[in-house]
Amino acid sequence: MNKTGAWRTLAVSTAFGIFMLNIANGASWTESRANARAQSSMLYSAADTAVKSFNADAPISQMESLKQLRTILQRCQRLRGCEQARIIEQYEKLVMSSAANAHLQDDAAATQALLTRSGGHLIGAKLPEMHRSMTLLRGQRLSELIDLNEPVKAALGDWLSSMRPQLIEAYKNYAYMRPLMLPAYQNAELPEALLFGILAKESAGRVHAYSKAGAVGPLQFMPATAMRFGLLTHNGFDTRLDPSAAANANARYIEEQLGKLNNDLELVLAAYNGGEGRVGRLYAEHKQGFWNDAVYQSLPEETRNYVPSVLAAAYLFLHPGEFGLDFPEAIGATAEVKLGNAVSLSELAICLGQTGREEGWFRTLRNLNPAVQPDRRQPAGTAFLIPEAALPSYAKQCLSVKFMTQIAGLHEARVPSAASLVGYVVRQGDTLAAIARKAGCSSVGIIATINEIPAPQFAIKPGQRIKLPSCG
Repeated sequence: MNKTGAWRTLAVSTAFGIFMLNIANGASWTESRANARAQSSMLYSAADTAVKSFNADAPISQMESLKQLRTILQRCQRLRGCEQARIIEQYEKLVMSSAANAHLQDDAAATQALLTRSGGHLIGAKLPEMHRSMTLLRGQRLSELIDLNEPVKAALGDWLSSMRPQLIEAYKNYAYMRPLMLPAYQNAELPEALLFGILAKESAGRVHAYSKAGAVGPLQFMPATAMRFGLLTHNGFDTRLDPSAAANANARYIEEQLGKLNNDLELVLAAYNGGEGRVGRLYAEHKQGFWNDAVYQSLPEETRNYVPSVLAAAYLFLHPGEFGLDFPEAIGATAEVKLGNAVSLSELAICLGQTGREEGWFRTLRNLNPAVQPDRRQPAGTAFLIPEAALPSYAKQCLSVKFMTQIAGLHEARVPSAASLVGYVVRQGDTLAAIARKAGCSSVGIIATINEIPAPQFAIKPGQRIKLPSCG
């Protein structure tokens, strides 16, 4: 920031501090109408001053002005008769001016300016273009290693027909997690298509995926294997849900099994799905590959289907055009931002809208921030990962006080819980009216409705079991 901007920021901060001190020490915050009007006028003037002092070329000045307006708004909310809409209008004018001056367009300069205001940075911006990353496995092209035999062709047919939606979903989900997952495969010099194939088959790129057998996460690690590769639980968070940690463990597993199984990729995938002990014993006994009848027929049906399915997904990742597959356009980097206000993941998903992804950003935010409970508000200053493509929406909508106040109403809405019921056995001499009085109910109606007891007699008999609400 230049000297002029620095002096302007200092002057505005000093003036604002003196103004707030005068309010605190001068007029007491009484409920008198005249005093409230005077104090409201002072707040309106302070808001105007904050807007006028806004310096489009000085990020520090911008943040200081926004901070001042937030403080003014908080004062206004506590003051009877103060028109909050006037302060909110000024705040939004400042935010929109900030966005306009940054020229929020799809270019590196605008993105960096936006990230600067959000206290964040890009992640994975220098990754190789999709489909142009590592394609070799132990010196051989993966597409040449994949035998397009009958089982693999059948799997290709499944992915391109009934499973096409899962394949496209997996591709979209992976594209946003790619900056977190691909480095593990790059470091291990493993082909990216293999990572995608496993991810597509295991979870379709849904981080919070749980199997009945106990496998968890985007790459579906079982507890024992997860523990062996360091995927533990930290502060209540199962790190199998962490895309980066899971990809790292997966790459290490693949490397380990390639060494044990003579670099036979099909056997390695069989071990990943069906258990390394079983596959290791079959290899030791037969010294043959996955497609050998003695090995193939000794494996569970799930594993026999799993291996060609992963290979087919990997092949389609490398050669989508060969079968007329049209993957979505490659998606940009992930950005880390610092939350300006306390907000939940669900609220963030709402304010980001669906620009850039027609189904919205909830799943992507969950995948990128797996440890965050979606309905639990995170404090201001919390680092949050969002797609770079969502940054303009973040600036325009998630910094709008009016819009976020509206969303907060949705977040805080609660559905009334159903009345809790307890069992009761009718005794000799009981009447429904007497039972209702004992239960604290004002009438017999609710008990009769719950137990389908017809009016007007409301007849009951000894030994009859009925349900009573907690009325009192």
